[in-house]
Amino acid sequence: MSDTRSWNDKVIDEFRANEGRVGGPFEGAPLLLLHHIGAKSGTERVTPMMYQAVGDDLAVFASYAGEDVHPAWYHNLLANPDVTAEIGTDTVALRARDLPADERAPIWEKQKADYPGFAGYEQKTSRTIPVVLLERR
Repeated sequence: MSDTRSWNDKVIDEFRANEGRVGGPFEGAPLLLLHHIGAKSGTERVTPMMYQAVGDDLAVFASYAGEDVHPAWYHNLLANPDVTAEIGTDTVALRARDLPADERAPIWEKQKADYPGFAGYEQKTSRTIPVVLLERR
């Protein structure tokens, strides 16, 4: 099992044991568990991630901690946009939409202002960090 998988599994277990609340780097932050289908494997994956409420929808950020490649989950959403997310004790059906620059900008700027670590991720990479809107379906 990879270190990332093991770390994610611990966050997932803590999230589910505490009605959507976790400690550590996510303490106090809005967190969801995104259920998505592997683009190549067709296997369901579950990934914990921070989100930002945008009206009734949710924005997530393919920052990958500033790595120079997009995270696997981002590619999975492009290939299979119908997803679900655990938010607190609820499970919600969503459809992912990669935001174009004009829609992305204000959401991304708010995320960096609210959570400055995201600005640090942006500085570490030359790629544009995608913002994906999860729209309720």
